[in-house]
Amino acid sequence: MSFSSRCDAPERRRVLIAAFAGLASARPGWAQVAPPIEVDGDLPGARLRGEGRLRFLGLHVYDALLWAPLPLAGLDIERTALALELRYARTLRGGLIAERSLTEMRRVGAFDDEQAQRWLATMKQIFPDVNAGDRITGVHRPGEGARFHVNGRLAGEVRDPLFARLFFGIWLSPRTSEPQLRAALLGSGG
Repeated sequence: MSFSSRCDAPERRRVLIAAFAGLASARPGWAQVAPPIEVDGDLPGARLRGEGRLRFLGLHVYDALLWAPLPLAGLDIERTALALELRYARTLRGGLIAERSLTEMRRVGAFDDEQAQRWLATMKQIFPDVNAGDRITGVHRPGEGARFHVNGRLAGEVRDPLFARLFFGIWLSPRTSEPQLRAALLGSGG
């Protein structure tokens, strides 16, 4: 018995659409992925340059997607316009996200305690508690700072190029605590 004799036309169409959707979600090299609207608005022409998954003690924390209008070969964080989208897989408190970000920023570079307190207070205002499915997107604006969107809506910005370099360095600096995630984000370079 063939596929066509077992299913009527509408059923065949649903099965084929579901099968194609499954292939598209695997994201083969030829598939184009549209950037989220906030990335498209801040970085026209941005394309997906890399993606990876953060796990902690085996638990899926978030998926990270790196968007940029230009290829990232020879990445210079200070001069590169890019966006990092984090798609959360679990519930996390915004205050803890801010505190962990500050800890990771210290790995990347030095800053004084006064800056740390200012940055922490600002991040605590910007980063909300997140649930599975929520997204926080940071946009690096070279020479200006960083802009943050939560689920597509502008949540705030930090007008400090040093903050931006260290913040995006959490994922992109050679001094990151997650070198495998960095490699996945920068791996294609394209």
